[in-house]
Amino acid sequence: MTDLDYMRRAIALAKQGLGWTNPNPLVGCVIVKNGEIVAEGYHEKIGGWHAERNAILHCKEDLFGATAYVTLEPCCHHGRTPPCSDLLIERGIKKVFIGSSDPNPLVAGQGASQLRQAGVEVVEGLLKEECDALNPIFFHYIQTKRPYVLMKYAMTADGKIATSSGESKWITGELARARVQQTRHQYSAIMVGVDTVLADNPMLNSRMPNAKQPVRIVCDSQLRTPLDCQLVQTAKEYRTVIATVSDDLQKIEQFRPLGVEVLVCKARNKRVDLQDLLQKLGEMQIDSLLLEGGSSLNFSALESGIVNRVHCYIAPKLVGGKQAKTPIGGEGIQQIDQAVKLILKSTELIGEDILLDYVVISHL
Repeated sequence: MTDLDYMRRAIALAKQGLGWTNPNPLVGCVIVKNGEIVAEGYHEKIGGWHAERNAILHCKEDLFGATAYVTLEPCCHHGRTPPCSDLLIERGIKKVFIGSSDPNPLVAGQGASQLRQAGVEVVEGLLKEECDALNPIFFHYIQTKRPYVLMKYAMTADGKIATSSGESKWITGELARARVQQTRHQYSAIMVGVDTVLADNPMLNSRMPNAKQPVRIVCDSQLRTPLDCQLVQTAKEYRTVIATVSDDLQKIEQFRPLGVEVLVCKARNKRVDLQDLLQKLGEMQIDSLLLEGGSSLNFSALESGIVNRVHCYIAPKLVGGKQAKTPIGGEGIQQIDQAVKLILKSTELIGEDILLDYVVISHL
């Protein structure tokens, strides 16, 4: 095996922590001695040991002179766990390959520097692009203190998210819907607008086996969410937040005994200011937000500039109809050069449906 092979193994290990480490990063570690893997580990869950510590402390062999492959720069500060850089030095690791640099101000090059000062050879940037791709959420959150926002929608081949009568179940097939359940597991929170609650009465939970459940958020400016809807009635089981601009204390107090958290935000055009909402969610340590709203909320999110990524599922169906909704509503734009610009990261065939994964590079 080559250095690239060992780092690819570390990347595969890191992915096993998907959904469980937020707001911490995904990290994998492989340790090699005399051409053989002698230890490996990954960051399994928030508050647990980091990847390097998991690998080393589960290894009974002498690691003096070994080489470590780590997808993210080792930490050098005390957090929930002790520094990984200290342990690598203590166990006599002679060389460390690092994939991604850590933008956390508490690390930010200091981990690699500490290793070098102790006489450890450090090689940075091995499979950097692949390692960086593990942690767009962590990189964004640690630098902005705001959630990374993924806007997801499913549409027909003629660009409709529902028929003219409002029917939308089901546009995509079972495999695509199963993928969405995985995404719900990976993101810390999921948000819809109140119109979606009124129309669909959704649960917004992840139905994947052994899934981590996202915080459920309803963007409801005037507190129109029904007390008997599924979200409210299950709020004691799944954490549920309603974001509003209403100061009607009587309405607000109706939700609290049912377990719903009401978050009063700043207003923008009499609606929830999404920038202010993201600031508040970041302060709640919500590092990522899956937006599954309707066309109105989707446009508002794009207009406010909060969207970082877009998942567009396209089903091989045509429904037509001038009144049938499209993914992005609102007023739209007047000129093409005002459009939100995207970069296509990947295209995937999931059953009969197509998933287009875009990164947002400009805003309205």
